[in-house]
Amino acid sequence: MLNKRNNQAKAIKELLKKNFNSSEELASFKRKLSKKYGIKVLLNSDILREYKRRMAIGATQESSQHEKILRKRAIRTLSGIAPIAVLVKPVKCPGKCVYCPSEKNVPKSYLSNEPAVMRAIRCHYDPYKQVQLRLKALEANGHKPTKIELIVIGGTWSVLPQPYKYWFINECFRAANQYQKLKIKNKKHILKNVNILKLKNQLADEQKKNEKARYRIIGITLETRPDYIDETELLEMRELGCTRVELGVQAIDDKILKLNQRGHGVTEIVRATKLLKDYGFKVTYHIMPGLPGSNQKKDIKMFSRLFTDQRFQPDQIKFYPTVVTRGSLLYNWWRNGKYKPYTDKVLRNLIIECKKIVPPYVRIIRLIRDIPGDSIIAGNTITNLRQVIQRNGVRCRCIRCREAREANLLGKSYKLYVISYEASAGEEYFISYESKDNKLLYGFCRLRLPKVEAIHESPLHGAALIRELHVYGELVPVGSKKIVQHAGLGRKLMARAEQLAKQNGYNKMAVIAGVGVRDYYRKLGYKLNHSYMVKSLV
Repeated sequence: MLNKRNNQAKAIKELLKKNFNSSEELASFKRKLSKKYGIKVLLNSDILREYKRRMAIGATQESSQHEKILRKRAIRTLSGIAPIAVLVKPVKCPGKCVYCPSEKNVPKSYLSNEPAVMRAIRCHYDPYKQVQLRLKALEANGHKPTKIELIVIGGTWSVLPQPYKYWFINECFRAANQYQKLKIKNKKHILKNVNILKLKNQLADEQKKNEKARYRIIGITLETRPDYIDETELLEMRELGCTRVELGVQAIDDKILKLNQRGHGVTEIVRATKLLKDYGFKVTYHIMPGLPGSNQKKDIKMFSRLFTDQRFQPDQIKFYPTVVTRGSLLYNWWRNGKYKPYTDKVLRNLIIECKKIVPPYVRIIRLIRDIPGDSIIAGNTITNLRQVIQRNGVRCRCIRCREAREANLLGKSYKLYVISYEASAGEEYFISYESKDNKLLYGFCRLRLPKVEAIHESPLHGAALIRELHVYGELVPVGSKKIVQHAGLGRKLMARAEQLAKQNGYNKMAVIAGVGVRDYYRKLGYKLNHSYMVKSLV
């Protein structure tokens, strides 16, 4: 064992002296050194650990390019944030959808061998442990996750008991605030007969701390059903710090929704979408092509309607192509010959057509859900469908396909663009800085001008709304050198949004700011009012 460790140390030392300029060259060196020293192929996390140690003591002059190449799954933070998914405990789901699997001790629609679920089970669904585990893993793989987008998954958030919801989010903030603070000894907080007012006060305290913390939660995503969205629910979500809501839309056809026992119709989707936007939330739709009752032609028609019918207009899309898994009613239908999923070719062609339709102000987050292939009984098993489509030369205008990522803004020419469109009885503006050929998106802002008849609680009454501000590029910690993030684009985008609001007769702006970015908006003259950052434009 000792000899193996020594050989591994020698291999890492030799590797760090190599001149590698790509992940392919790195992989080649790793294979050769594995053979030379008689060891398993080196893990990037082990190499990174030694690299950082040597850099800390000044024992090496290796290029920082090494660190970038060693960084595992670098794309995780190339959108400027570090997404961290945490799973809530299993609770009884109100839905009876035919396609959802049901597995014991796992939230409905999820499977125990999905990566995020496996992590949650290892942590016994403890949110504090889940957050800290992900932060540790990201750092071990070379990331700097100081700007966290917390994504809470596990089905319908809205049906969870209120005390549990406040406790869960509080533990997530506490985990971020205490991460890497050696003097703080974690005391496990168990939810047991806790007063809701006390929980709210604890959460407010942790949120206040997070405004100045090193690891800041700059956005929180919750997923729920359209029929559970109302004003009371949205006010609670804002108190928790939520900035984005994922809706299980699946299809915008009442007949298809009814056949699949979804439990709601298009009316509820339209109402939820408008309410969310009028409260400043970003809106993500889960769309399921290939549902029973649909076909390729219907799916394309529905997808096109998402962006031609002003009642919908989601900001983001997650494609979850219908697959057959055990534990679902759909599995029985498939066995009895009542359902047949799309072939890989049909699905690929359908997604290609859908990607052609996507407007430049929409982001396609996912094309395929992260379900292990051995759990899929029938349906698509291609996990890298996005890459397959890109290799076939398909160009998409969606935000994700145009993100600046590693592009350096310095010395580059870029231009301000403004797109306006009707959405949910309001006027939306997508304000962006892009390369002149529109192939690279450096940053954007979503401005909403609600109609007069929109009903709001203070402080939103009479205010224009900033629903999203995002500057793309590799995640840059606060105070770091300027690349794309921190190059002043955010300020310029906000200034243009304020100008448009004033031109349209608004004298107040409200921003649905994540807790960790409140200080940024304070520097722009905004003040915290309830859970929003608000500024007078007079």
